[in-house]
Amino acid sequence: VPLKRLPASSTETDSEGSVIENLFVELEAVTASQGVDERYRSAGLNRRVEENIREVEEAENRENPRTLLEDIFQRADTDQDQLLDIQELAKWIYIKITEHVSRAMSENVGLFTAIDNNPRNGKVSWEEYHAYFLRIHGFPESYISSHDKKHSDMSRTLKESIMRDRARWAEAARNDPERLALDEFLAFTHPESSHRALLQMVEDLFEKFDRDGDEQLTEDEFSDLPADRVGLDLREDRHETVGGSEDRRQEFRHLIDKNKNGKADRTELLMYIDPRHPRHAIQEAQHLISLSDTNQDGKLNLSEILSKMELFLGSKMVDTAGSFHDEF
Repeated sequence: VPLKRLPASSTETDSEGSVIENLFVELEAVTASQGVDERYRSAGLNRRVEENIREVEEAENRENPRTLLEDIFQRADTDQDQLLDIQELAKWIYIKITEHVSRAMSENVGLFTAIDNNPRNGKVSWEEYHAYFLRIHGFPESYISSHDKKHSDMSRTLKESIMRDRARWAEAARNDPERLALDEFLAFTHPESSHRALLQMVEDLFEKFDRDGDEQLTEDEFSDLPADRVGLDLREDRHETVGGSEDRRQEFRHLIDKNKNGKADRTELLMYIDPRHPRHAIQEAQHLISLSDTNQDGKLNLSEILSKMELFLGSKMVDTAGSFHDEF
């Protein structure tokens, strides 16, 4: 889903377009290499906001949905005017995304090491992972060591989870279908945080849409991409093609084609797909506002958010990890 109202030129006077452009520039300056405090300061936030996010994340499993949304609203509303504008919402989502990606990468090694135990050989087998899956879902060791392969007495929900895991496992396994190395394991557990998985997405884009085979995507080729091919913004209409739309072309010119040569190479597309690219946070904020802003003031009050509770609970504003895993 392309960003809305990107400025067509330096003389563009549309106020919303200017706000989005300024917000994008502000977030783009925040690099993944910065420390936490510096990253927050660069986004116009501070350590207090970081602590707020951590507190909210800790509360997510114990608070009821209404209380959770009320809490997040108050913490994201940095000017305390009881409204969330595009800047506040996008900044909150952006920090949630960067925190999620950083945490996924740092925790991956520990999880990999913990699961790789039968035997400990530097790879995680499907059997090792499946035992871990059963263990965290409360099954006793006696069942884990001697269960029937079909899990006849298991709930349908858990069976479907195993099937989804098996499909993602097959996608991540490049060398051995039954074992994953460390980088493959990250692609399995958090594809949105895996450089290797993102590179594969770029390759898939070239394979499907590089019509002239020149190893670059032109503006025309990019504008023909269906919205679900870039691992972003889960929407009801994400399977529809937005080919040739002016928004998509503006997105190519302003956000992807950094060297202004009219084409996008792998590096440019990789930066565009990376979840830490500011556009993800801005697009999510735009999407939430467009679906919830009933009084059409361009901002969200608490009542508007609570009236769309399921939408927000499944969004990157609240459930960052779950939202990404639905998309990738």
